[in-house]
Amino acid sequence: MSVIRVPSRNSETITRFVQSIWKYKTKSRERQAGCMGDGNSKVMSAKEAINRFVHDGEELVIGNYTVGSCAELVYEVIRQGRKGLTLYSQSGIFDVETIVGAGCVDRLVTTYCLRAGGKKGGSAVERGLNAGTLEIEDYTNFQYNARLMAGMHGFSYIQVLEGAMVTDLFHKRSFMGEDKFRVIKCPYTGKDHLTVPAANPDVCIVHVQRCDKFGNAQYWGALGSVAAAALASKRIVVSCEEIVEHDIIQSSPHLTLIPAYRVDAVVEVPWGANPTEVLGYYNLDQFMYGLFMMADGTADGLKAWMDEWVFGCENRAAYVDHYIQKFGSKVLDGIRAKAFYSAPANYGSAFTSRWDREGKERNMGMTLPEFEQTLKERGKLYE
Repeated sequence: MSVIRVPSRNSETITRFVQSIWKYKTKSRERQAGCMGDGNSKVMSAKEAINRFVHDGEELVIGNYTVGSCAELVYEVIRQGRKGLTLYSQSGIFDVETIVGAGCVDRLVTTYCLRAGGKKGGSAVERGLNAGTLEIEDYTNFQYNARLMAGMHGFSYIQVLEGAMVTDLFHKRSFMGEDKFRVIKCPYTGKDHLTVPAANPDVCIVHVQRCDKFGNAQYWGALGSVAAAALASKRIVVSCEEIVEHDIIQSSPHLTLIPAYRVDAVVEVPWGANPTEVLGYYNLDQFMYGLFMMADGTADGLKAWMDEWVFGCENRAAYVDHYIQKFGSKVLDGIRAKAFYSAPANYGSAFTSRWDREGKERNMGMTLPEFEQTLKERGKLYE
C-alpha cells in the first residue's frame, strides 16, 4: 500500500474549508437563536396586520379551502374598506360573499361559490356578476391548485389536463383573456399541452389551528391549497386559534405548513373561523351559517347582517361576546370539539453531537485548532 503525502500548502485549502463550515454552523446557531428571540415576535392584532400588509388594488388570496376559513381577517379587510382587490379563493362560501358584497373586490378567481341563490335575489357574487361590477375567472379545483403550486415552486406556468379544452372553462374567458390558458408544444414529444400561468398573489390571509409567535404555522385536516396559497404569495398574514410555545412546534414538525421566515404577521383569534369549522377546536356553526345565507339573499339583507356582525363588532372578541349576549352560550358550547388525539410520531435519534463538550471532534479526538495544526505539520494523507 503506497502513501502519498500532499504538500502542506494544499492543506491550507482544506483548513479554510473546515473553518468555513465551522463559521457557517456558528452563524447558523446565532441566526436561529436570534430568530427565536423575543424581539422577533410577529404577534399583532388583526387590525394592525391588515393595515400593514393588505392594500388597495392588490391580489389577495384566501388560503383556506372550504373549512376553517379566515373569517376574522376577511372581516377586518372589510372594516378597513379595502377596494379594487383581485380575490383568489378555491372555494368561496360566506367569506367570498361577504367581501364581494362589501364592495372590496373587482375581480374573482375561483372554482365555485357555495350560496343559497334562487330567483328572489341570488347572492352577492351573483348580483355583482349580473350588475357588471364583478369579473370572474372560473377554473377547476385542480387548475386553481396548479396555478398556486406553480407560483410556490417558482415556475412561470404548469401543465394541466387537456380535457378542459372541450369545456367552457377553456372557451369562456373574462379579464385574463388569452392568459387564462395557453396551449404549448411539448419540446420532447411535439404534442400540444394545455397550461395555466403561475399565480403569485400579493398577500395571503389564512387561518390555522396553532402557531408560535415567530410565525411557524401548523395546520391539519383538509389541506386543499392552504400551503400552496400561502407559499406562492409575497406576504402572509396568519390567524390562529392559539399561540403556543416554540417547543410545541419543534416537537411536531410534520404539522408545520408555513415556516416562520415566510410569515409577516401572527394574529391569535379564538373562534377566528366561525361559522366554519376548525378540526380539533369546533364544528361548523350551522345556526350562524343559516343566518348568513338568509341575509345574503338580498343586498339589503346582507348589509344589515354586516352592520351587525362585521362593522358592529370591532374584533373577534366583540363578535363572540355579541353572539353570546344575543343567543346565549349553548350554541357555541355545543359545537366545541371533543379531544381525539392522533398517535405521536417518533422523532428519536442517538442525540449525539459531532463535537463533545470539550470541543473535540468525536471521530478524530481533537479540537479544530489541533486539527489545523496537524494539517500544517503533516499535510493530508491519501492512501
